[in-house]
Amino acid sequence: MGKCPDCGEWNSIAEEPVRYPGAGKPAPGLGSGAAAKAFHEVSSEEHARFSSGLREFDRVLGGGIVPGSLVLLGGDPGIGKSTLLLQAADFMQRGGKRLLYVSGEESASQIKMRGVRLGICPNQLFLLTETCLERILETVDQLRPEVIVLDSVQTVFSEKLGSAPGSISQVREVATQFLLLSKQRLISAFLIGHITKDGALAGPKSLEHIVDTVLYFEGERYHSHRIVRTVKNRFGAANELGVFEMTNEGLIPVDNPSKLFLAERPAGASGSIVIGCVEGSRPILVELQALVSGANYASPRRMAAGIDPNRVSLLLAMLDKRLGMHLGGSDVYVNVAGGLTIDEPAADLGIVASIVSSYRNRAIAPDRVIFGEVGLAGEVRATSQTPLRIREAASMGFKQCILPHNSLPKPERRQSDIELIPVRTVQESMEVLFD
Repeated sequence: MGKCPDCGEWNSIAEEPVRYPGAGKPAPGLGSGAAAKAFHEVSSEEHARFSSGLREFDRVLGGGIVPGSLVLLGGDPGIGKSTLLLQAADFMQRGGKRLLYVSGEESASQIKMRGVRLGICPNQLFLLTETCLERILETVDQLRPEVIVLDSVQTVFSEKLGSAPGSISQVREVATQFLLLSKQRLISAFLIGHITKDGALAGPKSLEHIVDTVLYFEGERYHSHRIVRTVKNRFGAANELGVFEMTNEGLIPVDNPSKLFLAERPAGASGSIVIGCVEGSRPILVELQALVSGANYASPRRMAAGIDPNRVSLLLAMLDKRLGMHLGGSDVYVNVAGGLTIDEPAADLGIVASIVSSYRNRAIAPDRVIFGEVGLAGEVRATSQTPLRIREAASMGFKQCILPHNSLPKPERRQSDIELIPVRTVQESMEVLFD
């Protein structure tokens, strides 16, 4: 700034940087100044995982909690993030773990009230209502816990920085300090994060790069089930899925999600079909619904819930070109029943089948399951993890499975009695479904 806005003088403003306690000091590193080592000289010691007490939570973490791991859990307000970690803390303290629950949003009495409602009363769980990072680290030095829960990372601030809590610099500083704490002392830390209107974690994108595991807590407000999805995991497979049911006693793991999502499937309804999906290493059968109706306006509507709308538009263009189904004057609605979100391309063939079923007003046999990727040329492409999908469909009582020809398992590898019908094109699959 060249001119002073108060007195009007030029070149009279001097810079005076504000110094905060501890500012300018280099942050300690993970290696503590150790020299570089050759790859074969580094010891590959593995620390045994320990269970959180919740099977579905252990699944999304890769089989359990790794000592020294830093986990970020994000989700909508009120969806159950604090309830999930409070239940897990109760199970872990029963296993002899010492835990510290740090809350910057609730008082200790509020957390105690939630615990009483859930029917838990852990003896080795310590509550701390604090938002200053330095005082939190002092408490960690005194208690020496094995597991830390921070609720939430956006409410904590460091005195080294002058910015407000929740700012980019503060969130990055808090996450970095907890990273150093977890790695140097082998403390498992869970950070609860807020999300934006778009459903992404609030704060800098580097926050997801700092942590070891990123979990998203999903679920519709008016549905009883909740889904924990793994977005990143350095200790296990990504895209894992854990399903819980919200009850008055808290979150209960669901062992058979396919049974949950297919419980209210209508019988003999057109536009309804069951597709075989795989989330991480878990096969799930879900109901896909489509509705094709006459358009009331010049431009027809295209709406999709749980499916990428752009993918639906591509498949509609393919149906118009390859099968001669002119849907330009019809509204098309596609929905995944139960509120689940499906991202994999193996749902393409199910989307096409449900749209054709609704357009022709012909129901699909209820004992059929379908999956496969569809190209714009009308070909049905192979999908991965076919045996998992077939085995899940057979366990749920389905008699026929329509799948891509290139995904057909060899006869000696078939482990179920379900009838497999391979198809090469969309036209061939429609002939099988509606012949």
